[in-house]
Amino acid sequence: MTPTSGFFLCSEQRQQEIPGRTVREKPVPATSVIGLQWGDEAKGKIVDLLTEKHDIVIRYQGGNNAGHTVKFDGNTYKLSLLPTGILQGHVKSVIAPGVVINPHAILKELDGLAAGGKDCTDRLMISDRAHVICPWHLLEEVAFEAARGGNAIGTTMRGIGTCYREKMGRTHAIRIGDLILKDAFAAKVREIVPFKQKVLNALNPDGEQMDADQIIEDYSACADRLRPMVADTTSYLLDALESGKRLLFEGAQGSLLDIDHGTFPYVTSSNSSGCGIHGGSGIPERAIQQMIGVAKAYTTRVGGGPFPTELDNEVGQKIREAGNEYGTVTGRPRRCGWLDTVATRYSARISGVDSITIALLDVLTGFDELYICEAYNINGQVTRDMPSRCEDLEIAKPVLRRIEGWTEDITGIRRFEDLPKAAQEYVTAAGQLIGSPVSIVSVGPDREQTIHVPY
Repeated sequence: MTPTSGFFLCSEQRQQEIPGRTVREKPVPATSVIGLQWGDEAKGKIVDLLTEKHDIVIRYQGGNNAGHTVKFDGNTYKLSLLPTGILQGHVKSVIAPGVVINPHAILKELDGLAAGGKDCTDRLMISDRAHVICPWHLLEEVAFEAARGGNAIGTTMRGIGTCYREKMGRTHAIRIGDLILKDAFAAKVREIVPFKQKVLNALNPDGEQMDADQIIEDYSACADRLRPMVADTTSYLLDALESGKRLLFEGAQGSLLDIDHGTFPYVTSSNSSGCGIHGGSGIPERAIQQMIGVAKAYTTRVGGGPFPTELDNEVGQKIREAGNEYGTVTGRPRRCGWLDTVATRYSARISGVDSITIALLDVLTGFDELYICEAYNINGQVTRDMPSRCEDLEIAKPVLRRIEGWTEDITGIRRFEDLPKAAQEYVTAAGQLIGSPVSIVSVGPDREQTIHVPY
C-alpha cells in the first residue's frame, strides 16, 4: 500500500495504523554520496552510477564553486550547480534550500546542455528558499581575499562565501523566492546597493561602481527564465519520501571543507559533510538509509591550508599529470599527496559512512612503492585523531605505511580478485585504516571501469 503521509520508525517497531496516515516500518530507500577528502574525489561518476536506481537527485549545499565531471552517452559534461542526475531523463533533479545560486551560472549550464541536445529545464526544480549570489558578493569576495594577502583562503572568487555570510546576517539577503517577484526584488536591490557600495568604496576607492537599475534589469531577465523551475522543494521532497520515491543526495566538495567540521578557516562556507544533508534539504537524517563515502586512492587539495601528506616534488607532479588534477571549475593545479587515512577516517566517522568507494586507483599504476598515512606525529605524540586546530595540523608529520607498487594496467579489470596483489593490498589497507568496508573501486572515468566489492 502506498501511504499518503507518514513518518519513520526503527525496524523493530511494528507497523501501525493511525487515522489519516500510515506509519512505515522501514525507512524509504534514500542514499547519500559524499566526499571524504578536500573535494574532487570523483563523486560525479558514483552519483551517475546510482542515479539509475533513484527517482530524484538532490544538491543540498555549495554553489557553482563545486565542479564535477560526468561521462554520459559517450560525451563528457562538466557541471557545477546542476545535479549529476540532470542528464538522465527519468530523474527529477532538485536544487535544495542550502545551495547558493548565481542565476547567470545556472542558466549558462542549462544552455550548454541544451546546445548539446540535452534540454533539461522540464526536469529541474529550484528551491524558492535558496539564496541568490548578487554582483556585490563577487566584488566583496575579491576585496576580502586581497585584504588577507599571503593568508588568503584561496576561494574560487564566485561569491559563495559572501552570499552565505549574507544569509546568516539576514539583513541584505535575497532568496530565489524574492528574485522571481519583480517588484520585491527591485525594492531590495535599491536598498542594498547604496550600502554595499559604501563598503566596497572603503575597501577599494578605485573599484567598480554598481548600477542598481542595471542589476534589476539583468537579474529580472534571468528570473523570467528561471520562474517555471522554482518551487517549494522541501514540501516536494517530503511528499516524495512519503509516496515511496527513491532519493539520492549528492554532496558537493568534500567533508574536510565543512564549515563546522573541516580544516577551518581553510574551508567552504557550507556543511559539505554528511552533516549538511538535513539542514540543506529539509529531509530528516533518519531517512538516509545508505551513506556512501568517496575517497581518491591518494589525496588532493586546492587552495590554502595544511596538507600533511603533500608531495611538493616529482612524485606529486607525476600523480597530478596521471590523474589530470586540475580544477573542473577553475583549472587550477591541485596539490597532490599520499592517501591520508587519518583525515579520511575522521570524515567517514562524522558522516556515519556505511561503505566507501576508492576512486582513481588506476592513477597509482607505475609507482615502485606507495605510501598510506596511518597516523600523525604532532610534537612527538602519535595520534590517529584529526586535530581541530589548523596550527596543529600544519606541524603534523605523517606516519607512513609502505606498500609495494604495481605496473600492470588495471583499467580493464572488473573483479577485485583480478587486481594485482599489491593493488588488492593497497585497497584492503585503506579500508581497514579508514574503518569502513570498501564497496566500489574505480579504475577509470567510464561507467564500466568499476569494480564492485562484496562486503
